[in-house]
Amino acid sequence: MDGCVFCQIISGEVAASIVLDRPDLVGFLDQRPVFKGHVLLVPREHVDTLPDLPAAQRDGFLAAAQDLASAVKTALGAQGSFVAINNTVSQSVPHLHLHVVPRTKGDGLRGFFWPRTKYAAGEMDDYAVRLRAVLEA
Repeated sequence: MDGCVFCQIISGEVAASIVLDRPDLVGFLDQRPVFKGHVLLVPREHVDTLPDLPAAQRDGFLAAAQDLASAVKTALGAQGSFVAINNTVSQSVPHLHLHVVPRTKGDGLRGFFWPRTKYAAGEMDDYAVRLRAVLEA
């Protein structure tokens, strides 16, 4: 879809730190993560919201979300994860995306107030490499 930054990432027009690359799905690091290692999972085909996702893609989408939730624990030493989807309201990009945010006890995340952090130069690639290594194993 014209003007969709996630479609541009999928097509390679916009650079991203890809951590999961499957025929129907792409996972990449959020450039403004809640916590470092925050991954966005998107379908390759432009779909606005979860209710718009074709039934044939639901299982693969959820399976990839499970894989990412496990990967943030194994690759990053997180104790768990926060997994969420916004539909329309609070959806900053109108392309279905699922957030997988690494969590640790006492990390400061409370409710739905999402503080944002930044990666140091080159640090984003390191997180992507670590997650890819677990997902590709």
